[in-house]
Formats: sequence, C-alpha cells, structure tokens
Amino acid sequence: MKIVIPGGSGHVGQAVKAWLEPRGWEVTVLSRSDASGWDGKTLGSWAGELEGADAVLNLAGRSVNCRYHARNLAEMMDSRIDSTRVVGQAIAQCTRPPKVWLQSSTATIYAHRLDAPNDEFTGRLGFSDDDPRKWKASFAIAQAWEDGLARAETPRTRRVALRTAMVMSAIPGSVFDVMSGLAKKGLYGPMAGGRQYVSWIHDEDFCRSLEFILEREHLEGAVNISSPNPLPQAEFAQGLRDAVGAPFGLPTAAWMLEIGTRAMQTETELVLKSRRVTPGRLLAAGFEFLHPHWPEAAADLAAKLRPADSLR
Repeated sequence: MKIVIPGGSGHVGQAVKAWLEPRGWEVTVLSRSDASGWDGKTLGSWAGELEGADAVLNLAGRSVNCRYHARNLAEMMDSRIDSTRVVGQAIAQCTRPPKVWLQSSTATIYAHRLDAPNDEFTGRLGFSDDDPRKWKASFAIAQAWEDGLARAETPRTRRVALRTAMVMSAIPGSVFDVMSGLAKKGLYGPMAGGRQYVSWIHDEDFCRSLEFILEREHLEGAVNISSPNPLPQAEFAQGLRDAVGAPFGLPTAAWMLEIGTRAMQTETELVLKSRRVTPGRLLAAGFEFLHPHWPEAAADLAAKLRPADSLR
C-alpha cells in the first residue's frame, strides 16, 4: 500500500508517517525542501508519485498560527486553494489514479456555539453577524478549501474532506508541546472565562481514523476527525495541568489574551472560538476511539513527551 502526503513535513505528517510505515505502508512525503519539485501550486515531477498510489493525503496549507492581517490571510487562502487544485489536476492526469483522496479541512468551518455539538448531520456551518471579522475570514478560507475539493474532476477517486480538530501529539514543537510548556509556567488557565469548547484528537486516533476511512468505501464527503468528547476550555486546561504536573494556571481575560497573542504573533480566534465538534460519521460507521477522554489522553501524551524533554 502506498500513500502520498503533499505538505507532510509538519507534525501531523510526521505522526502519520510514523504510524503507517511500521504497518507496511510506503509513505512518500512531498515538501518544498525536497527534490520532488512540489511547490503547492504547479504540476511537476512530483505528480508521478500519484500514479498507481492507493491514497493521497493532502496536508498542505500555510499555518494558521499567525496574525490574521491581509497578507497572511491571503497566503492561508491561496495555499489551500492552490494545493487542492494542483493535487486534483495530478490525480486527473493519472492512468491509474489513487483510489482515495483525503483532503485536509478544518473544524473551524462550524459555527461558534456553546449550546450543542456540531456533527456532520446536525452541525451548523458558518458564523453569526456579530462574530469578529477575523472569525468570518477563517470560515471563508475553510469553505473555499472544501469547495476546491468538490470542484476537482476526479471521478475515479473517492474524496474525503477531513474536518480536523487540533491533533495532539508528543512530537517536539507540536501544539501539545507548546501548550504543555505554557502550563508548566502557570500560564494555561481559564481563558476569557473558559466556557468556549475545545475540540481535539489524540494523534493515534487521528492516524487510526485515516486507516478506518481508507478501508470504507461509503465514507466520502465531509468527515469530522475529532474526539467524541470536546470540553470547555477551563476543563481542558485543568486536564492538561494535571497531566504535566502544573499546580496552577493563571486565568486570563480577553484583553490580556489580545496582548499575549500579539506578542506570540498568533490570534485570539484560535483560543476564543468555541469549536464544539463531534465525529458523527465515524461513530455511526463503528469507529472506536483509543483515547476518547481528554484527561487520559493528556496523561498519555505527557508521559511520551517527557523522554523528548530530557533530550533538549
């Protein structure tokens, strides 16, 4: 079995490669730093890797961990639309195209809400009129990303939009690593009250869910890739602190978060928008999570992160 992963040099791609290769998969990662010619927007020699491959997992796209000014928003939009378009073109020209195209999407496509979870059946897409402008921009990017997948002319390839929550791994530099560092410094407490929901998934369950989807031909279109148990940010922070042995976490008001995210060159949307997402289609198809609950998942990841800490 062969899978090609454009944009797979980041933490998620590393986790997928480390999971699949011991299970007999040939994993080919395409990145701008290798000799494949992959640039995320034009066809090149890299397209030959898709010929006869079993699957493509497109993870390409500029990181959202940045300030949402006009240039960065344009780069976030263009990198997603361009890479999706060119992967579709590469698949379309194959004599033996991949059977499945797994395309990154995001849980951000769902509306901010506290009252009920968003699954694929009853979830509410979009935004409210009073949502901040930058939240609306994030939704527009997510929608355009999925529209690009839907427009691709690849009739012989099953297409799946992976509406993915934060993937938590013990890889140094990952989002869990960064959050753990903040928690150990006492800087990860309730944020703006902590009522907003955090959706997440352990990297083992992320990788297992991909295998599950690849094996089930009826799963196409949008699929939520998230734990079945999102939880309010205050509870999420407590679970993280317990896992890393942090005795306290200072609460932060919204105005303090704005100052802090400016200093870190990121955005408050990433921590203030309530992403209450559940994996309706995975559960309906019979997928069983190894790490469905955050306290246990955080403890598992923290234990794996400690050996990496000792090497730094």
